[in-house]
Amino acid sequence: MNTWWILAIAIIAEVIATSALKVSEGFTRLIPSLVVVVGYGIAFYGLALTLKTIPVGVAYAIWSGMGIVLVTLIGWFLFDQKLDPAAIIGMVLIVAGVVVMNVFSASSGH
Repeated sequence: MNTWWILAIAIIAEVIATSALKVSEGFTRLIPSLVVVVGYGIAFYGLALTLKTIPVGVAYAIWSGMGIVLVTLIGWFLFDQKLDPAAIIGMVLIVAGVVVMNVFSASSGH
């Protein structure tokens, strides 16, 4: 499987786990708590696999940056958490940074 697909799966697993973390209510609800543990296990395993071919700084920047944006969007849509203009601008800058790294950086392992 392509390393970039593995990284995408790791990001999605981390986003699902983080979203379930809120719903687990401090690990007092069984099913969301299990989703957290399994999701983070998949996320870190996937990230570890990607580090065989993608430099750690690049992989982690993409993983964490996209995770921040996606979790924030889930919070906005599912949990009715508000975003102010500064938060939106910050997320646009994070996405722009990930795009710049992937498109223009020789370090990204493409």
